[in-house]
Amino acid sequence: MGDPDSNRSAGAHTTHERTASPTGGRTGDDSGSVQNGESDAPLRADGGSLAATVEALTDDSEGAVGDLRERIQRAIDVLRGSSIDVRPYRPEDGNFAAFDTPAGEEIVDRYWVNAPYAYVVITYDDEDSEHYYYAIEPELDEFEAELLARARVDIRDPLLYRTDEEPTAEETLRDELKELLERYGVDVSMLTFHTLLYYLARDFRGFGRIDPLMHDPHIEDISCDGYDLPIFVYHDEYTDVETNVVFGSEDLDDFVIRLAQESGRHISVGDPVVGTTLPDGSRIELALGEEVTPRGSAFTIRKYAEEPFTPVDLVNYGTFSVEEMAYLWLCIENNKSLIFAGGTASGKTTSMNAVSMFIPPRAKVLTIEDTRELSLYHDNWLSSVTRERLHEGADIDMYDLLRSALRHRPEFIIVGEVRGNEAVTLFQAMNTGHTTFSTMHADSIETVINRLENEPINVPRAMVQSLDLLCVQTLTRVGGERVRRSKAIGEIGEIDQRTGELDYSRAFTWQPEADAFRQSDSNLIDEIQRERGWSRTELKRELNRRERFIRLLAELDTTDYREFTALVNEYYANPERVMDRLEAAEESSGEHADVVVGADGLHGEEASVDGGD
Repeated sequence: MGDPDSNRSAGAHTTHERTASPTGGRTGDDSGSVQNGESDAPLRADGGSLAATVEALTDDSEGAVGDLRERIQRAIDVLRGSSIDVRPYRPEDGNFAAFDTPAGEEIVDRYWVNAPYAYVVITYDDEDSEHYYYAIEPELDEFEAELLARARVDIRDPLLYRTDEEPTAEETLRDELKELLERYGVDVSMLTFHTLLYYLARDFRGFGRIDPLMHDPHIEDISCDGYDLPIFVYHDEYTDVETNVVFGSEDLDDFVIRLAQESGRHISVGDPVVGTTLPDGSRIELALGEEVTPRGSAFTIRKYAEEPFTPVDLVNYGTFSVEEMAYLWLCIENNKSLIFAGGTASGKTTSMNAVSMFIPPRAKVLTIEDTRELSLYHDNWLSSVTRERLHEGADIDMYDLLRSALRHRPEFIIVGEVRGNEAVTLFQAMNTGHTTFSTMHADSIETVINRLENEPINVPRAMVQSLDLLCVQTLTRVGGERVRRSKAIGEIGEIDQRTGELDYSRAFTWQPEADAFRQSDSNLIDEIQRERGWSRTELKRELNRRERFIRLLAELDTTDYREFTALVNEYYANPERVMDRLEAAEESSGEHADVVVGADGLHGEEASVDGGD
């Protein structure tokens, strides 16, 4: 839809009503819509064209006379303006959009992503053996499309220069749209008003055409591969799915430039590749034009979870066992350094962020990242991010940040990913008593060690042995479903004096055939026992209590990261007291179990998305 001509029908005073269609959609009321014939004469707000129009009345045929009289009335209506009584959307106003199931496909899922405006329909094509993802947004008829195009242009300046205080940005946008429509002399239904408001909010404050995808909590990645190609998403239940969202060449170029600008970065044909972070924290990789991506501009968005996963979440998903989590908790409390390794999308950063919630309260934590992904609920946390050189100054890379971090005297240093010379400094920090966490791309314990010792990382073998733990994760399939599993947790030993090789052992190993974790003897646990001065009985008691703690939180569905961190902190202060409270809460919940409605269901008083299929 192009920008409407400022002299076209959007400036006429008319009542535009929308009614519910038999399938739940909407159709335009022909009697209320404005005719947009190419012969329409320009109508100025000062009425200057009225004289010529009246003169033409005497010479035209009967049909033309009626048309000219209508245009005169419209000009008078523009001068008079209109008044719109804006109120919140009500279900009786009608449905915003319907969905007609394509031939050969069957609906398998449907849920809101921005109720009551946008929802998602997942279908399955049995012949193609493929799922398809449909983002359904409010429908626009020809009149509304032209009105929206004009409003997009005319509302920019009022929004930019408005100075009066408003409670929310949404209310500001709503009030400006109301004033704009009244100046146009257009009297629209509340369904049309809220449709226009949705698209203006989506385009000015949201993510434009991909806004429904960004609102979908089930989507992890969004991938656009070029011009006029369907966007693909990674759905947590249906994996890689083709969507109905497509960008043309000009729209896609503009959108990529906009994403870069919103992230505070520059992208151009001369500098066509940018990796950055969106304001909401999502990671994004951008490519502009056809210089490096022959099929046109492209982007991939790794969505940022506003609520980070907790260790309880990872146990519930089967990524780790309860025993593994209790083991990691005890190791982290006792300042053991670790690296999470795995392939792309195996959950390395997610797991590292989750187990960082075991860091004792008040301990100083410093994080270093290329793109912001880590989110800690920790009072004494300093976050730092690398910076590319802009117009002046120098690049600030992970090596610079790591050197600076050591001067802040942190107890825990968390590095997003090691891939270069910063690794040597990281291992030097381990040797000087700092506890460090990081991630690497590698699929086994052996591969991690080889990568650390060779180009381009080049950490001396004598320094590698200062690392305590290696957690290797994998993205795999279990029972036909794609899942993430902790493939192995390894403990780094000393250098074998006979062979010169670095010794290591496996404390936990995932067994794919049973989808279970096998536990082995742990040298680190023995080391912690000696450091703490515990007997074997005291060590076992402590591990069992922590396992019980995690199981209780899982049974109580305590997955909020703030609540989880607060309970861990309370455990450090008084473990007996917090365990008594959790035991009592579990007994109480068992006696008074409530029915919980699934978050993916379409329940409550929201407008239904049924109909039209």
